[in-house]
Amino acid sequence: MRRLSGSPPGGILVAGTVFDIRRYSIHDGPGIRTTVFLKGCALSCWWCHNPESQRLGPELIVRESRCIRCGACVAACERGGAALGDAGPVTDRASCAGCDTYPCAAVCYAEAREVAGRVMSVEQVVEVAARDEPFYRESGGGATLSGGEPLLQADFTAALLEALHHRGITTALDTCGHVPWAVLDRVRPHVDLFLYDVKLMDEERHRRFTGVSNRHILENLRALSEQAHRIVLRLPVIPGVNDDEANVRAVATLAAGLPHLAGIDLLPYHRIGVDKYARLDRKYRLLETGAPSRARMDAIATALEATGLQVHRELH
Repeated sequence: MRRLSGSPPGGILVAGTVFDIRRYSIHDGPGIRTTVFLKGCALSCWWCHNPESQRLGPELIVRESRCIRCGACVAACERGGAALGDAGPVTDRASCAGCDTYPCAAVCYAEAREVAGRVMSVEQVVEVAARDEPFYRESGGGATLSGGEPLLQADFTAALLEALHHRGITTALDTCGHVPWAVLDRVRPHVDLFLYDVKLMDEERHRRFTGVSNRHILENLRALSEQAHRIVLRLPVIPGVNDDEANVRAVATLAAGLPHLAGIDLLPYHRIGVDKYARLDRKYRLLETGAPSRARMDAIATALEATGLQVHRELH
């Protein structure tokens, strides 16, 4: 989160780092929605399909196949992070790690280099979301804050949710819940729907595949439910990671014990984000994993429906 100077007298505009805004979304809450994706996440899930969301600041994406070897990036880089090798463009990530302006991307005519993440004010984001207010009214939609983890930019997220409510736009927050309760307590008055990620119920397995414990995540989920908030659980189904009977039963038990739970979304694993890892010079850890079968998705849905809750299955 940043604070922008040059704002109107008497105020400073709260700003955050956004890496994407998608209008007309139908997968991030009810109705037609505008989904705002914020940078930064405390988790490092093996299956993450938005790796560009994990770090808080802007970062460089390189698409080597688009490079036309014009050399503009080399001339623009003051840190020696860009070069042209015999096989194509070369990026020294260590040299460009401290760069938050990425002039190499600004001069890349072929769009082989681009920056994931831009600083936006609350007012700028609200202006984008407000363009589709008629669609929200007709469809029961609104704005969804996603990521990454929106609550890592707590000041920006709180201010944005409040501003959206002030504009009359309903809100949803897609969160993993891995934050202090004080952060959730601060934003919850302006959240109409929580899309709450639950991945693995066993703490050690959760730590292995996401990098963090699930203890605070589950504590915060129960606390939100006790406060009568509308919550939809979101369970990504990752073959060989969390689709086993024991984990499904544990999720069902959790769901059955949560008052005011509105339903469960089953999200089948996909490989859409694999290429992004190469563009960020990172390793993808589930290269051998395929999508869950329709039969397995149906079996998991049946087990969760036994809790009496509505289960929504996204298509592959």
